[in-house]
Amino acid sequence: MTYKPLPTFVTIKFSDIDGLGLFATKVIPELTEFGISHVKDESFPDGVIRTPLGGFINHSEFPNVERVDAGEYYIIKSLRYIAINEEITLK
Repeated sequence: MTYKPLPTFVTIKFSDIDGLGLFATKVIPELTEFGISHVKDESFPDGVIRTPLGGFINHSEFPNVERVDAGEYYIIKSLRYIAINEEITLK
């Protein structure tokens, strides 16, 4: 997998949830992989280093993406269709 700070279909904007958040710039189909959100590193307090994708994502009781363990890192994958301008959220 090639690392990109943010996928081309995501942007950072002000969020109604908290501060800045990630938003879809185009329709995102279910099961779309966004890329690497966190790299595992036990020398950090949370055991991970957040990438821009992981650092700007907000949390929600009704998430539209999930964090998936991919070995040395975590990726983000959509749980359902995400509309243009919809905020991307994790549980």
